[in-house]
Amino acid sequence: MAEPVRLSKLMSERGLCSRREADSYIEKGLVFVDGKRVSELGTKVDPDCAIRLDTQASELQQQRVTILLHKPVGYVSGQPEPGYQPAVILIRPDTLWQDGRAGRAFHPTHLKGLAPAGRLDIDSTGLLVLTQDGRVAKQLIGDDSDVEKEYLVRVEGRLDERGLALLNHGLSLDGRKLRPAKVGWQNADQLRFILKEGRKRQIRRMCELVGLKVAGLKRVRIGRVRLGDLPPGQWRYLRPDECF
Repeated sequence: MAEPVRLSKLMSERGLCSRREADSYIEKGLVFVDGKRVSELGTKVDPDCAIRLDTQASELQQQRVTILLHKPVGYVSGQPEPGYQPAVILIRPDTLWQDGRAGRAFHPTHLKGLAPAGRLDIDSTGLLVLTQDGRVAKQLIGDDSDVEKEYLVRVEGRLDERGLALLNHGLSLDGRKLRPAKVGWQNADQLRFILKEGRKRQIRRMCELVGLKVAGLKRVRIGRVRLGDLPPGQWRYLRPDECF
C-alpha cells in the first residue's frame, strides 16, 4: 500500500491549486476526499484518492485573474530593486489595452496577491505574466514545467556553426547543464530562442559563452499565448478561451 501524503501537496501535484490555496480551502472545509469533507490542516491521504473541490472553491478560482503585460525596458519583473520600479505598477485602469478587457472591468481586488509567473530582466521587454492563480504559476514556473518561452534576440558579434550548435544544446551555467533549446537565425542580426527553462539572465549568459553580446531581447510567446499587438507598457486579461 502506498504511503499517505499531505492532502495539500497532492492537490498541488494534481494541478488543482497551489499548496497555499489548498491549505486555505481545507481550513474552510471546501475539500472532499473520497466523498468526505476534510477541514484539518496537515491531513494525510491515500495518493490514489478522489479529490473534489466545493463549488465555492471553484467559484473563488474563477474570480482569480491572470494578466498579460508588455513589459518595457527599465522595470523589474519581481521584487523592487533600489532605483527601479516593479512592473506590477503598470497594472492600472488607464494602461488596460482597449482590446484586452476579455469581458472584465478592472477592479482593485485584481491587484491583491498578483505575482509574476516567471522573470523578465530589467533590460528585456515583452510578455510578462502576472497571476492570482496558483495553478497558472505552477504550470509556468513549477519544477516540472514544460512550457515553451520564445524570444527574439538582437545580437552583436560573430557566430559560427559550432557556436549555434552549442546554443541549442551543450552549454552549462553555474555548473549545471542547460536543457536543450531551439535556437536559429531570424534575420541577419537576430536570433530566435525557444526555451523550456528560465535561469537568471539565461539568454544573455548563453550568448556570452559563444562570443555574442545581446543588444536587445524581447519575449514574444509563452506556451500558446503570444504577445501579439499588445503595446509596450499596456496589459490585458488572459481570455477564458486562452491557456498556456
